[in-house]
Amino acid sequence: MTRLYCSKLLAVALVGSWFTLGVSSANSEPAKQPPNILFIIMDDVGMDQMTSFGYGGETAAAMPIVDQLAKAGIRFRNNWSMPACSPSRAVFFEGRFPMRSNVLGALGPDDLANSMVSPFDITAPKLLKKKQYESGLFGKFHLGLQGNNPYGYSMVKALGWDYFYGWLDETGDPQSIDTTAGGVAKSGTYSCGYVPGASHANGADSGACYAVDNACQNLTTTTQANPAGRICRDSGGIFEPNAECPSPSGTLPANIDFSLMNGHFVSPLVINHQNGKVEKVLPTDIRARVYRGTAPVTAAIDWIKSRPKDKPWMASVSFATDHTPLQQPPYDLLPSGSVDTNGFDCTDSIARRVLSNQMIEAMDKEIGRLLVDTGLAKRNPDNSLNYEPKKTDAMIVLVGDNGTLGGVVKLPFDPSRAKGSSYQTGVWVPLVVAGPLVIKPDRNVEHMTNIADIYQLFGEIAGINVHKDVPWIIDSKAMMPYVKNPNQPTIRTWNFNQIDLNKQANGAINGPCVMGGGSSCSHIPVSKSVCEDNNGVWWGEGATGSVATGGPVPVTHCCEVNVWLHDNSPSTTLPVINSQASLAIRNEDYKNVRTYTKNYDPSTNACVDTQTNELYKIDQAVPTPKLDKDGDDLLVNGFEALTATEKANYSALDKRLQALQKGVVQCDGDGNLDGVVNEQDLAEWQKFSQRKDGLSSWYDFNLDGLTNEADKQIITYNMGKKCQ
Repeated sequence: MTRLYCSKLLAVALVGSWFTLGVSSANSEPAKQPPNILFIIMDDVGMDQMTSFGYGGETAAAMPIVDQLAKAGIRFRNNWSMPACSPSRAVFFEGRFPMRSNVLGALGPDDLANSMVSPFDITAPKLLKKKQYESGLFGKFHLGLQGNNPYGYSMVKALGWDYFYGWLDETGDPQSIDTTAGGVAKSGTYSCGYVPGASHANGADSGACYAVDNACQNLTTTTQANPAGRICRDSGGIFEPNAECPSPSGTLPANIDFSLMNGHFVSPLVINHQNGKVEKVLPTDIRARVYRGTAPVTAAIDWIKSRPKDKPWMASVSFATDHTPLQQPPYDLLPSGSVDTNGFDCTDSIARRVLSNQMIEAMDKEIGRLLVDTGLAKRNPDNSLNYEPKKTDAMIVLVGDNGTLGGVVKLPFDPSRAKGSSYQTGVWVPLVVAGPLVIKPDRNVEHMTNIADIYQLFGEIAGINVHKDVPWIIDSKAMMPYVKNPNQPTIRTWNFNQIDLNKQANGAINGPCVMGGGSSCSHIPVSKSVCEDNNGVWWGEGATGSVATGGPVPVTHCCEVNVWLHDNSPSTTLPVINSQASLAIRNEDYKNVRTYTKNYDPSTNACVDTQTNELYKIDQAVPTPKLDKDGDDLLVNGFEALTATEKANYSALDKRLQALQKGVVQCDGDGNLDGVVNEQDLAEWQKFSQRKDGLSSWYDFNLDGLTNEADKQIITYNMGKKCQ
C-alpha cells in the first residue's frame, strides 16, 4: 500500500470521527513527512551512453527503464562529476571538492586513511539524521578501504549509514575474472569465468553443477545462447564439464574451489547490520555468489520494504556496472534478440564493447525490478513500466559516477580522453531527478550542475539548510529551484573537477601501467591486477621481466618506463605518459584544463615535471558535441594568440581557480575538521593511536602510515591554532 493511499484512508477516518465526536479543530494534523530518497549510482556510465540525453547513437545499450525515468523527471544535461569513482562518491556524499577532503583518486590498497572519507565529516546519512532519516547503502562503497582504515569492515557504519550490504574488495572494485571457472581449468582457459557451450573452445553442453553446500545437479544445454556452464555460474555454482554428479551426492571433486573470486559473480560480501554487528560473507556462502547487478537490488528492496512508515529513508543503490572486468551478465537479464556472447574472449577490445552494452542493459532491467518491487512503479499488461511519480512518496536521483572507460566510449565522444581525465568525456555524466516534487517533468536543464550539488539536493528534499547546518565550506549549489521552477535562471556560474594521486606512506605512488598495446602509460590503475584487468602491462612493484624480454621491470614512474625502454629496447615505440593529476574549471562558454605530469624528455633521456594549460570552447550540441579533443586547444600557440574574448575568459577562469585553491586551508594538528587544534584532537589522537596497532588514520599528520608520538608532537606544537 502506498503512503499516498494510506494518507487518503487516514483523511476518511478523520472526517468520520469529526462528524461522530463533534471535533471542531482542523489544525491538529501532524507535520508532513519529507519524501523518501532513492539514490541510484551507475559505475563508469558517462553521457556518451545516454540516448535519453541525445547521445550514444545506434551503438548504445537499450535502457528503457532509465529512459522512462528521464522522461518522467528532469534531465540535467550539463552535469560534471570527478574523473574517477572514489572522488566522485566522496563529493556527492559530503559536498566537498577533492582538494578539501584529500579523496583525490580511485582508492587502492596502498592509500592511507588520509585519502578516505573522514568519520568526522558530515556525510549525507549524517546530515539527513537531522530529519530522522534512516539510511542504507547497497553495493559498491569505495569511500574507504579496510586495509588502511582504522574502522576496518565497519567503516561504512562509521560514516553514518544505518545499514550496508555490499562489497569491500581489496581495491573496492570487482576482482579479476577467475579464468579457471572455479578450478575446473587448471591452465586458466575460460577468459569470461565460466564454461561455454560445446561449440566453443574448451566448452561442454553437459556436466555437473556443484553448489556451495556440495549438492549437485546434472545440467544439459538446451540452447547455445544460455549453456549449462553459464546457468550453473548464474546460480552460484561451479560447473564441471562433461561429468556427472557423484552417487551418493555430497562428494566434492578435488579440483573444484569455492574460495576463488570471480569478477562480478563471486565477491567478498560484507554486511554492517543496524545493531553494529559486522558480518563478513565468504565465497563459500551463496550470498557472496550473486551477480553484482542483482545482489544490491534485492538487498535494497528487502530493506526498503521493512522500513517503518513513520520515518523517512534514503536508500543508495550503488551498481558496479559498467566497471571492469567486463563479463556476460545473467542471461535472464538480457532483452530478447541480444547478441550471443558465449565463447567471447573477455579480454578482446571488440568483445568488451558488446559486453559493456549487455551489462548496462542488465542493470537497466534490475532498476526496473527495484522500482516495481518497492511499490514506486507498476507493470503494464505488456510488461512495460508504469511509473507515476506524483503517486509516490520518494524522490529518485540517478547519476553516473564518472565518464565511460576509454575502450567502450561511444562516438563521437573521445576514447583517448575518457574516464580518469578532466576532459569532457571523462567528467560529463547523466543526472536524472524524478519524483513528486518535480514540477513539469520531461524537461532538460541546460544550466551547469556538479555532483557536489546532489549533496545539497538531499538536504533540500529533507528540508535542511545545508550551508547553515554544515560548519565548514561545502562546494554545493542549490538544485531544488530547478526541480520546482522550469524557468529557473542559472545558479552555478562555474564548474570544477579534479583528479590526483591519493596519499600513500612516505610519498609512494601507484606503479606504472602501460595500456593500449603499449600506446600509453598511467598511474591510475591502483594495483597489478587492476592494470591487467584493463588489458595493461604492470611496471610497478611485482613486475617480472628483463632486458632479454623487453621488460617489464619494476620502476616508480611512467617516465622511468620510457627511460628503461630507451636504454634497453630502443626499437620500441615509447608510450605517451598520461597526466598524474589534472583539474578543469569552466564557465558557460570556455573550459581551462590543467594537467601535471612527470614527463619524459627524449633530449636528455630523463624525467621532468611538466604543467600544461589548455583552453577549449564549450559545445554540447546533440548528437555531435565538439568536446575538447586533441587539436582543439585554443592555447596551443600561446596566450597572445588568443582573441580578446578568449583572453578575458581564460584570465577569469584562472582567477577563479586561484581563489578556490587559496580557500583550502592546511591545518596540521586538526584531525576532526572543527577548524581548531585543541584538547579534543589529543583525545582523538589517543583513540586512533590504539586502533589497529596505531597504523593509518586521519591523525597521521606526517603521512608515514603510523599514528604515533610524532603525530602527537604535531598536535602539541600547533595547539590553539585556528584554521577556519
